[in-house]
Amino acid sequence: MKKFMNTAKTMVAESVEGFVRAHDAFVVFGAERKCIRRRHLTSGKVALISGGGAGHEPMHIGFVGQGMLDAACVGHIFTSPTPSQIIAAIEETDTGAGCLLVVKNYDGDLMNFEMAIEMAGDRHSLDMVVVSDDIETSRTGEGRGRRGVAGTLIVEKILGAAAERGMSLAALKQLGEGLNSRIRSMGVALNGVTVPQTERSTFSLGSGEMEMGVGIHGEPGHARQSFAAADAIIGHLCETIADDITVAPGTRALLFVNGLGGTPPAELYLAYNSARRFIEEKSMPIERSLVGTYVTSLDMQGLSVTLALLTDEELSLWDAPVATAALHWP
Repeated sequence: MKKFMNTAKTMVAESVEGFVRAHDAFVVFGAERKCIRRRHLTSGKVALISGGGAGHEPMHIGFVGQGMLDAACVGHIFTSPTPSQIIAAIEETDTGAGCLLVVKNYDGDLMNFEMAIEMAGDRHSLDMVVVSDDIETSRTGEGRGRRGVAGTLIVEKILGAAAERGMSLAALKQLGEGLNSRIRSMGVALNGVTVPQTERSTFSLGSGEMEMGVGIHGEPGHARQSFAAADAIIGHLCETIADDITVAPGTRALLFVNGLGGTPPAELYLAYNSARRFIEEKSMPIERSLVGTYVTSLDMQGLSVTLALLTDEELSLWDAPVATAALHWP
């Protein structure tokens, strides 16, 4: 295994330090480097906090800044941050209106974020939104249900904009739960993930195979299929998503094609073109788009397709200014 690192043990700490130094206009370390927070906090605003294991960059640290997250906590690779890290982020960012924690639906993340709320709840107003957009886990019946994957970015962006506008903690939670019911994602991979600590790939594929329904921790999907042309691959992802989401009157679509770490932009845009044709053939006009590598699984060569059905107000919040290392528009 060849990676640009010194040791597997120090890789995350050195990477996170490099991120903060490269993007110090947006972020700083919290006390004892337990979290990364916005350089400039807004007094009286509900703080938005998220986090997860390293290996998914730029999520979540790349989304800390104006119009999105106030803080993010980073665990070891594919490992939840500890309750003490999460509490530190709460202490750093609560300026009087409380904190909303945005949590991906994984057992470790849920356990540690819930524990942090229990331990800090007597000193802070706290609540939690659990993101669960991955179709694959609802099909297999695993664990607590759908995993939180690329759709987490959409939830964090819209909630971040709403918090900037002064929305209350209770209203933000309600908005987040409503969003979660209208966002669906599915991924495909051409190879597994090479984890530095083990120096092994999470799964192996033959030269003519692909894995449908992968997770962002290198979890295998529901089926190992023969490799096919891009239109067939993307068509399968979109067909599965379209069959699982209900189009309500007055909602409009945001289409997000996300690279999982090892897929070049040319292939992502080709996939977007295919996905957009397919979704529009289902009479769901695409109002907003995002294409790029945002929610990764280390070096996985693969991608995910996310469809979000949004109201006019939610589209306005998506369009609102954001200034972070990974997302930035006026």
